[in-house]
Amino acid sequence: MSYVDSNLMNGEVVMHRAKLHKILFVWPGIVALVAFILGLWILIHPQYKAMYAGFSFLVGITFLLSPYVQYVTSEYAVTNKRVIVKVGMIRRQTLETLLQKIEAISVDQSVMGRMLNYGIITIIGTGGTRESFMNIADPLGFRRAVQEQTDALENPQSDK
Repeated sequence: MSYVDSNLMNGEVVMHRAKLHKILFVWPGIVALVAFILGLWILIHPQYKAMYAGFSFLVGITFLLSPYVQYVTSEYAVTNKRVIVKVGMIRRQTLETLLQKIEAISVDQSVMGRMLNYGIITIIGTGGTRESFMNIADPLGFRRAVQEQTDALENPQSDK
């Protein structure tokens, strides 16, 4: 069970979930690819020891492991009552802010971020607290979900 699902309050429903963008894997993937190619080159040339090829493959896998763990262990959710963010596995950072306590939510996107739909979300709470989260997929959708839920709290529609 995910962190978000296990920490919902009574009557709380998840309205929107976000994940990290796969851009997280680009630079580690390039390094891993170079390490794998180097390892294959070492295997092809018999004058080098196969141990060096194994080390090269291990380096490549190690570079991919960190972003993979970060990708799998990060959760971002907007509920009908609050915003919940959990990042990390061993060193965990969580943010659980009631929607009424959010003053602003900003989105920063580079040109590449706009083209690939990822960016930095900054949540500004009452009292000036500021939390930023990088490489969020569809950051504008996340911001829209927060704004919609905040509006729903401020302007409850009656079914009369």
